[in-house]
Amino acid sequence: MADYKNSLNLPDTPFPMRGDLPKREPQWVQQWQEKKLYQKIREICAGRPKFILHDGPPYANGNLHLGHALNKILKDIIVRSKTLAGFDAPYVPGWDCHGLPIEHKIEVTHGKNLPADKVRELCRSYAAEQVEVQKKEFIRLGVLGDWDNPYLTMNFANEAGEIRALAEMVKQGYVFKGLKPVNWCFDCGSALAEAEVEYADKKSPTIDVAFPVSQADAPKLAAAFGLNALPKPAYAVIWTTTPWTIPANQALNIHPEHEYALVDAGDRLLVLAKELVADCLKRYGCEGTVLATVKGKALERLEFRHPFYDRVSVVYLADYVGLDAGTGIVHCAPAHGVDDFNAWRHYGRGNDEIISIVKGDGVYVDELPFFGGLSIWKANQAICDKLSEVGCLLSHGNVSHSYMHCWRHKTPVIYRATAQWFVGMDRLPTDGKSLREKALAGVEATAFYPAWGKPRLQSMIANRPDWCISRQRNWGVPIPFFLHKETGELHPRTVELMEEVAQRVEKEGIEAWFKLDAAELLGAEAAQYEKISDTLDVWFDSGTTHWHVLRGSHNDGHATGPRADLYLEGSDQHRGWFHSSLLTGAAIDGHPPYKALLTHGFTVDQQGRKMSKSLGNTILPQEVSDKMGADILRLWVAATDYSGELAMSKEILARVVEAYRRIRNTLRFLLANIADFDAAKDMLPVAEWFEIDRYALALTRQLQTQAQADYDRYEFHRVVQALQTFCSEDLGGFWLDILKDRLYTTAPASKARRSAQSALWHVTQSFIRLMAPILSFTAEEVWQILSGDADQSIMFHTWHDLPAQAGEGELLAKWNLIREARGEVTKALEALREEGKIGSSLQAEVRISAEGDKYAALASLGDDLRFVLICSKVSVAQGADAIAAEASTQKKCERCWHYREDVGSNPEHPELCGRCDSNLHGEGEVRERA
Repeated sequence: MADYKNSLNLPDTPFPMRGDLPKREPQWVQQWQEKKLYQKIREICAGRPKFILHDGPPYANGNLHLGHALNKILKDIIVRSKTLAGFDAPYVPGWDCHGLPIEHKIEVTHGKNLPADKVRELCRSYAAEQVEVQKKEFIRLGVLGDWDNPYLTMNFANEAGEIRALAEMVKQGYVFKGLKPVNWCFDCGSALAEAEVEYADKKSPTIDVAFPVSQADAPKLAAAFGLNALPKPAYAVIWTTTPWTIPANQALNIHPEHEYALVDAGDRLLVLAKELVADCLKRYGCEGTVLATVKGKALERLEFRHPFYDRVSVVYLADYVGLDAGTGIVHCAPAHGVDDFNAWRHYGRGNDEIISIVKGDGVYVDELPFFGGLSIWKANQAICDKLSEVGCLLSHGNVSHSYMHCWRHKTPVIYRATAQWFVGMDRLPTDGKSLREKALAGVEATAFYPAWGKPRLQSMIANRPDWCISRQRNWGVPIPFFLHKETGELHPRTVELMEEVAQRVEKEGIEAWFKLDAAELLGAEAAQYEKISDTLDVWFDSGTTHWHVLRGSHNDGHATGPRADLYLEGSDQHRGWFHSSLLTGAAIDGHPPYKALLTHGFTVDQQGRKMSKSLGNTILPQEVSDKMGADILRLWVAATDYSGELAMSKEILARVVEAYRRIRNTLRFLLANIADFDAAKDMLPVAEWFEIDRYALALTRQLQTQAQADYDRYEFHRVVQALQTFCSEDLGGFWLDILKDRLYTTAPASKARRSAQSALWHVTQSFIRLMAPILSFTAEEVWQILSGDADQSIMFHTWHDLPAQAGEGELLAKWNLIREARGEVTKALEALREEGKIGSSLQAEVRISAEGDKYAALASLGDDLRFVLICSKVSVAQGADAIAAEASTQKKCERCWHYREDVGSNPEHPELCGRCDSNLHGEGEVRERA
């Protein structure tokens, strides 16, 4: 028996079945860097419309975790897809380099008592080291960018730019100094931004405290309740979870519209919210009778006395007082609560009247009677003992509740009134529009992906307090203000002086401010002014990068003003970078520094749990790259709907690997079957293609159109789904399966084979480009084989320009009917296979009965229908839908494996069917459609 294997056009390609990504990807990374791939892309894209994705700077501290990888890969997918879409899409990575975590690291490593200038020196050096560590890990993920010239918030020019941005806001009247309660961490020794506060459960003491009515106002209290006189001592009762704030109490807040009752509780009268009387008396272990009730507004400005200090606690009305717990009366310590502070100021009380008794380390001032020098947390019991001693403690318990914690130290934080610098949300600058108004208008003008980000950010802006921008740290951009020693007012030339400071910082860094002698700038006036040492909130650092990155250091003359097309970060950045950038952009330029915001969720394990070392469920991006390849990680990122939480586990990664293998096997088939095809010489006009090949072109156009739209909407999981479906169903499960016979058995340069190869070439070109933003390494590997040029890159090109053809709608409709019939035939053949009557589908003969359009579609293929159904013989008749399949009784062709009656018709080649004999020794078979 002759061996006909060598007579077939068997596929051949250097593209290996196994990707061996962990070993080969680092080599490609090195090649990209050596060949300056990013810079070449910039040269090729010069003159195209710009697309600017401004990088939100990760913090320069520690190795990358999965969230970092997710974020940077999403950005890279977008930048690559925009490049392929015909934009000039530069990517300038950045790093956040100032702030407490780095300063804390230096303190832990070198001790707390270092000179401030030494702390800054060590912080700068440490941040630079961390940038290099993270940079290497980002590059390993296949992220293309200007890695040789990133922006760092600690670059001298950027530090100077931040001071200039602040100067703009000072000039417009947004910045002021004020005493307000701010989030304060004792471990940080500094105010915290809203984004630096997280919530965790805390067990706190609960107390009900009785405030006696002042002797002078006892008749007024009686009259308010319609009594001639109070029959016994009367008290207003508060409930609180912070006993330590009782020494700072200065007022009592009640709701103007709630009903309040005067309750006879035996030895005293109690003022309580009417709805809470029963619960309160039960808590106090006593019985009582309601003597009278009034609306809260009837009690306004009545004076009660502090339980153990000789001062008044006056009743103020406040809408925030609720009835969900407690007594309906809130004790007001304006130094330790935002609502308390606002109620205090509403009644015209000044900041100078506020009692502030807690130092920055969480200890009461020494001069505080009874509790001076005690930690506030340890003082809780001492305060309860004092309240019990004076007969004003009505109950004492504990509650577990959600409470503010420092996101770095994981320790409880408090509200603490301190003199800080603020950006006013509702102050009216020179143009008459408040920052809140401008920022809310900016939210309306911004596109959100996904849409739920809009109401989230909108609510945060609408309800946020003034922004406290000052911190009391060493490692941060300074607030370069000079304050008059007597009046406390800013120097009248503050904006001008800030520019002089910025010029020095641009040359020497922030150190220039800290070593500056005031006389260098103020001359003889220096003796009258104090040079402050506060630094800026790190959210001001990152929130002003648009000022010096988009319009400055990385503008390169092409960006249309300081407004990026997109900012992309995790959902926590609605209260972080998105938020601070919006406020600074609105303040400086009157609009956000972005046109759109994209938000992604957080990474969790398969059970939806947050990843942590204690649970042992962490998966590091470095481990995935080292064991499976960065393309696997990139495929996971793209395939997962980032609008919610992104689950990751070894089982999930195993499924991603399988998906990658299917894609890789498809690529290998495509490449192997166009290896001998030269598009310049062998390409057939579309009009000469077989109909099934033109159908494949129509399917590819559908895929490309949909995928491009999904890229534009940033819905990458839909792109991956479409690519996978195309591989498994349209290509592997249909067209490529059918093509094998034509590709392998017809003459190498025959029209039948060249038609298939022409279509394959276009499908390959389109498919590779569509997957390139996601599978960056694999796409480059394929492209080098296709182009035959190691210096070429797929990123030098744009989406593939598929050839046009008319009537694709009708073509798709027709072939959908054929595929439907093919599915029915497959089921019939499977039944034969289960009965043991056939093995390969080529052993079968099929008779099909169909009506209408379905019959017309099938009959139009003639004898070519057998190749579509991969059977040796098919007949089609008009009639009710039916399929009959049986095993062929004919001989098998040893070359094409079809069972045909003409096998052996040529005695010289008894093992061949007629068409194989013609393809090898004659003019070749005649086929037209499949």
